[in-house]
Amino acid sequence: MDEDLKNEIKIIANTVRGLSIDAIEKANSGHPGLPLGCAEIGAYLYANILNHNPKNPNWLNRDRFVLSAGHGSMLLYSLLHLSGFNLPMNQISRFRQNNSKTPGHPEVHVTPGVEATTGPLGHGIGNAVGMAIGMKILQAKFNTDKYKLFDNKIYTLAGDGCMMEGAASEASAIAAHLRLDNLVIIYDANKISLDGPLSESSSEDTKARYRAYGWDVFEIDGHDLDAIDAIFKEIKENQEKPVLIMANTIIGKGSPHKQGSHKVHGSPLGKDEVNATKKNLNLKELNFDVPKNVYEFFEKKLKVQKKLEDDWNEMFFNWAKENKILFEEFKIMQNKTLPQDIEGFLKNIEIKTSIATRDSSGVVLNKLADILPFLYSGSADLSSSDKTYLDKFDFIDHKNFKGRNFKFGVREFAMGTISNGLALTEMFLPVCGTFLVFSDYMRNAIRLAALSNLQIIYQFTHDSIFLGEDGPTHQAVEHIASLRAIPNLLVIRPADANEVKMAHLAALEHKNPTVLILSRQKLPTLKETDISYEEGLFKGAYIVKKEKKLKSSFDYTLFATGSELELAFEVADKLEKLNKDVRVVSFPCFELFEKQSQKYKDEIISKNCKKFVSIEAARSMGWYKYIGRDGIAISVETFGKSAPMEVLKEDFGFTADKILERIK
Repeated sequence: MDEDLKNEIKIIANTVRGLSIDAIEKANSGHPGLPLGCAEIGAYLYANILNHNPKNPNWLNRDRFVLSAGHGSMLLYSLLHLSGFNLPMNQISRFRQNNSKTPGHPEVHVTPGVEATTGPLGHGIGNAVGMAIGMKILQAKFNTDKYKLFDNKIYTLAGDGCMMEGAASEASAIAAHLRLDNLVIIYDANKISLDGPLSESSSEDTKARYRAYGWDVFEIDGHDLDAIDAIFKEIKENQEKPVLIMANTIIGKGSPHKQGSHKVHGSPLGKDEVNATKKNLNLKELNFDVPKNVYEFFEKKLKVQKKLEDDWNEMFFNWAKENKILFEEFKIMQNKTLPQDIEGFLKNIEIKTSIATRDSSGVVLNKLADILPFLYSGSADLSSSDKTYLDKFDFIDHKNFKGRNFKFGVREFAMGTISNGLALTEMFLPVCGTFLVFSDYMRNAIRLAALSNLQIIYQFTHDSIFLGEDGPTHQAVEHIASLRAIPNLLVIRPADANEVKMAHLAALEHKNPTVLILSRQKLPTLKETDISYEEGLFKGAYIVKKEKKLKSSFDYTLFATGSELELAFEVADKLEKLNKDVRVVSFPCFELFEKQSQKYKDEIISKNCKKFVSIEAARSMGWYKYIGRDGIAISVETFGKSAPMEVLKEDFGFTADKILERIK
């Protein structure tokens, strides 16, 4: 390695240590161990490896660096500041403070240069796998013999905690299966976890595990710049598989009394140890000190990086002129452009009745795939049951990235994190499917998608106890309520094929994730739901059967979702035979309803109604906001049972007669 460059990187590494120490100490909060231990690796990546342009963090063909070990965020923030991203020193000095651009863990839409929201360990590995898959798809779709538009790499830094999380194992297995030759994991193998030495909780051979997956594995001293340089040069030139670099580091390196110990993992060093560490590293006592030559180094680097993008833009311009059809598809994918009158397109899709909403959604997905080239679909080994397979397209494997179906295997959590990574490339709208009850496996990935404002469609089927004989292990009860609790997440439980069509329109318009909750059992298509999107599902709740207004007040409002809307009509008929005045409201989406005006909400939840009743085959949590403390919730408050559907309807009180008894 060139000695001048090596010396520059050593200075940058120590500058990162100093900034990290100062920011964490000022905040009296943070994780100094990783920034001190990985300073050489981080400095080398940003000074010598990453092809990106800090002045345009969104350049599509940039190399991406994902900090999977997100607790070490000050490593990343220091490097972003030094290398010229829009992260000034006044943000570094406000680490972990309210409304700063340097939150405790990296957040993708908060900090320029942060590629993924990480923190829960292992997520960044899954995100990186998704990004790498996305870039392989773009290579296969848009690269030509003449123009190599996409040739970037995805790097992620992971720690011992990431390696222990199951999500990382699932995602790593998929990466090997797809032979992703654009993915590099740098494993910060410092042998320390938060509670103590790693040996107290783990004795696996991580290198052997990754070789067994099918990765190329290398081991280096994570502080030896010559060793780091040699391995990255090898990867740049000869990578054929995903690569794991096991970098042996000393956690908290430079701290005289805490390095190599779990005591430096998650707590500030303390004033005395800060002073001792700075003295040990020959750093100035001055807080937030950056040597002038560090800024000068990265200013020169910026000119090189800008030229990289300028050259690429020129190549892209020439490619676009010569490949007009591909360019049109590229623009549609980049902008996620919807055709004019998408509502009309959806309404004109022919769907038979009766039909399970999982099946009608599968029909809609396939029709949408014909007109939306950015729509990609996958399932956790259940596409034949959750109806997510796009029939006209192949599935993706290591020989064919031109397909549009993902076979994730029985790996729900990885499916969630990889879908997040795909969405983060900003060229794809991922659809991923499984049974609703298994959404628990991927819940944290769904939560981070919502936190990150990622547009993803989750197709969750087998939505209630009415799937029958499979029993309570497979019957969702609490899942709808738990998903509704996640901010930014649109949760839609359509009643029939008409609402399924409009639910997909809502998902296409919603720039955050959407969950479609779908039935296995067949349901009739109701004429009452065949109305415009704006008058119906867009409102979240809408009247499908009006009261007769025999008096100034009426007796009942029946709220229902999904398969229970048909049942609500039956109950209303029986009540009317008893001379009761009844309104029926389809209520497919709480979140959309909450966006409506207060006037509209008051129209739906009318003060002229004497009693409100909710009918949903799930826990009643959330419904009392709409039915009131005195309302009646027809719900499932226990786990399900293994029995035929008709038996369960009777047993759990989901027949018109049983509901009538409850109401009376």
